[in-house]
Amino acid sequence: MPDGRDAIAVRVVERIANVSAEEWDACARGGSHAYNPFVSHAFLCALEESGSATAKSGWQPYHLTIEDSDGRLYGALPTYIKNHSQGEYVFDHGWAHAYERAGGRYYPKLQCAVPFSPVTGPRLLVRADAPDAALSPEDAQKALAAGLIEATRQLGVSSAHVTFCTEADAQCLQSMGYLVRHGHQFHWHNRGYENFDGFLAALTSRKRKSIRRERQKVAEMGITVRPLTGADIKPHHWDDFHRFYVDTYDRKWGYPYLTRAFFDLLHETMVDDVVLMMAERDGRNIAGALNLRGGDALFGRNWGCDQDFKFLHFEACYYSAIDFAIEHRLKRVEAGTQGPHKVHRGYEPVHTFSAHWVKEANFRDAVDQFLRQERQLKDEEINDFKEYSPYRTG
Repeated sequence: MPDGRDAIAVRVVERIANVSAEEWDACARGGSHAYNPFVSHAFLCALEESGSATAKSGWQPYHLTIEDSDGRLYGALPTYIKNHSQGEYVFDHGWAHAYERAGGRYYPKLQCAVPFSPVTGPRLLVRADAPDAALSPEDAQKALAAGLIEATRQLGVSSAHVTFCTEADAQCLQSMGYLVRHGHQFHWHNRGYENFDGFLAALTSRKRKSIRRERQKVAEMGITVRPLTGADIKPHHWDDFHRFYVDTYDRKWGYPYLTRAFFDLLHETMVDDVVLMMAERDGRNIAGALNLRGGDALFGRNWGCDQDFKFLHFEACYYSAIDFAIEHRLKRVEAGTQGPHKVHRGYEPVHTFSAHWVKEANFRDAVDQFLRQERQLKDEEINDFKEYSPYRTG
């Protein structure tokens, strides 16, 4: 391996299939964090190869890598050129409108993220096992952060955004001049429960009875929900789930992001990481919830149902996920964005983080002032949510 830091270069990769899966995943699994399936080569490749995350859909791959002169990978940054703010879940539409009212052009921008996936995870991906590394992991992360700023300048775009990063990544990016933004989600935490009843025993009597009543109502409708993973998932399950997914998006949110081919590729390359909650009634699948299993967590992603059944969403997306996490000794369930209603069902508020680099100085100052105020409000919101905790005190 060449000596000296001048042997290291930040390069642009416009198709993740052009990167070795083994080397990318060595970076994605580096550091002290548990395995996160969303930054794996297989997941990102499935998004691109299925036509879900492409230039046509407004997610043009523009990944940054750190390589030595022999092409060996030290670090990677999953990045896209965006001409809109859809599928990100950290909303900057107000920033875009303000920037353009002032005469600027907000789009395109650079987005370091996992498309359509509001899941916290590492973004500054660096391998921890590189022999005789010319860069330490910490320096490699800073090189990626600096490379993203340089790419923003070279492309002449307005800004770069690193969304749903870990707190450690946010701290690194802040040290490099990025502005940090706080958000929140609701996660369920496993406190060593032996079973679902053990979890319920930790709740107040009123909340415990409410959850039991909701689950009982689903059962009384003749609906059963069971988790499918690995070889238990068959092609017809994906056919059904895709139908649910498209129907739900059409009715609630508009254009569905994920193509049918995405689910086929997910099955081919990551089926052992998939936990598909399928709801059945009278021998027919009526709803489903897609989860991915990480090293210590279950990540809820997509839900769909072909008709409305009261409380079924809670059963398939929240309670069945808790059941699975307890059985498989997972530390938490991350059930996606939004949903203060999750608090009453045992999910607790946690901070999420993003980091933003803005090229234009005056606009950067305005964003900085906004974020200072927003962070305080987010902290207050989380404290307010905690007051409604369903868990017994003492």
